Amino acid sequence: MSDAVAQSKWRAFPGAVAEACVRVPVSAGPAALGNAIAAAAPKLAFRQVLERGGWYRLGGVVSAAGERIAGDIERWAQAGLAEHGDDIHALAEECAERGLRATRLTGKTHYWIAQTGEGAGDFLQLEIEELQETICQPLASGDDPPTSIEELIDSRQDAAEKPKPLGVPFYALRRVTDMADFLARMRAQRIEAQPVHRFIAAWEASSAGHGAEFSNHWVLAVREHLDRYRQTILSAVPVAAIVGSPPRFECALGARGLGLSESLQRFDRQAGYPMAWFFHMLTTKSVPHAAAGLVVEDMQSGFAYLPERDVAVVRDWLHRPYGF
Repeated sequence: MSDAVAQSKWRAFPGAVAEACVRVPVSAGPAALGNAIAAAAPKLAFRQVLERGGWYRLGGVVSAAGERIAGDIERWAQAGLAEHGDDIHALAEECAERGLRATRLTGKTHYWIAQTGEGAGDFLQLEIEELQETICQPLASGDDPPTSIEELIDSRQDAAEKPKPLGVPFYALRRVTDMADFLARMRAQRIEAQPVHRFIAAWEASSAGHGAEFSNHWVLAVREHLDRYRQTILSAVPVAAIVGSPPRFECALGARGLGLSESLQRFDRQAGYPMAWFFHMLTTKSVPHAAAGLVVEDMQSGFAYLPERDVAVVRDWLHRPYGF
């Protein structure tokens, strides 16, 4: 668990959510998980805003009969390599003779949000993983033996057979982030505001902040890692909480005036809030950067289709560009 959670006022909350993830079966559905989260934090109104899938993590090792040999394939492989005198071919031969197979944890992440204050960055973010362990490829075969430990534990070759489920899907708590605290810690790392701080400040200053709640439309993909000096480095990238088809920017190349205005408004209607085109321009890249310059040029030519506060946000970005 991160320092951000330990230092926040929500100290007891992660443990309660972790227990809820163990108790609630995936088969019960998101509603049951939502009820368990609500019981763990009755004063917070959590809502699920995004689901992201298509990823996997390395799992363990099983026998040819499907019996578990090890729960952590990386540690198992490192120990096995040492036992074979760092001879990867000898380790691969043993794996092939025993018919050992690797497992993977395929999953998707459910993002749950609860507002904790009036600011755009004042929210608690839960990342709950829905995981399924599957039996994948043999660790080694005589046809194409691995030449490195990386190839042994994570073969990228397409398996001839479909992965087999190992056990039932389950929920697991990945992370709880007090976002206001996390962003404050990020700001303390550098004198100048980082892109995510400017992104949130632009939201609050623009029509988006006056017409929609930030955490209804965005989550923050956060990361903590150590640099070469063993100092903790924090980062956060906005991810659009899109349900269904993403908004599309349809505009003729070089369109100005009424044509550009209609295209921007149409994009905003699809996204569900004003100035969506600007924030997607910085993140999803679905709107070209050139649109910002054309908007300001239109304003200077007398086409007043944006409020002055929005024009100021766009001008600030043009003078000091940033992105993700």
